Amino acid sequence: MDSMKIRRTAIAVAAATLLPFSLAACSDSGSDTKAAPSATSDDAAKTSESTPSQDAMTDDQPFGPACAGVPKEGAGSFDGMAKDPVATAASNNPALSTLVTAVKKAGLVDTLNNAQNITVFAPTNDAFNKIPKADLDKVLADKATLTKILTYHVVGQKLAPKQLENGSFETLQKGMVTTKGSGEAYKVNDTSNVVCGNVKTANANVYIVDTVLMPK
Repeated sequence: MDSMKIRRTAIAVAAATLLPFSLAACSDSGSDTKAAPSATSDDAAKTSESTPSQDAMTDDQPFGPACAGVPKEGAGSFDGMAKDPVATAASNNPALSTLVTAVKKAGLVDTLNNAQNITVFAPTNDAFNKIPKADLDKVLADKATLTKILTYHVVGQKLAPKQLENGSFETLQKGMVTTKGSGEAYKVNDTSNVVCGNVKTANANVYIVDTVLMPK
């Protein structure tokens, strides 16, 4: 009898000792299971927030081979140009010095700087160099003709790259320009290539082109 009582007492003590550990283990396992989905959801949210869509990146960033020649710092950089109105911004870009000279001769600096939400197709110095010097000098000396040509390069709305895929837009000169292309390759009037596009200034989107556009 004494032996039986001792055995039963030992079993009861062992059970009482082990039971809390078993319950604790179950409780921990349950909490881990519940916490896992929450952590996964949080991770997914962080990933979504930190990874912008490809469309957003394309819409926001300048593109094109000539963008590599834009200064990395200072007023002529992309960040610097974004702070100034378009004529001032162009004056800080060495590749647009001939265009800036033409804009000044035509008396269009204030017109362009004070305009709101415009797009400028800006010919590079090399684009102007394609015009025979005698012809270019003649145009630069003729304010009326020069104004007509320069205002043909300006559209009265901000154009995103997507809008250039197959577009037709009225210019400030009242003529029409057409655009075609996709991705990072676009043409204006089938003759002029966009070599650095989607450059932001304080009041304009700028598409730098390799050929001067002539009003039709």
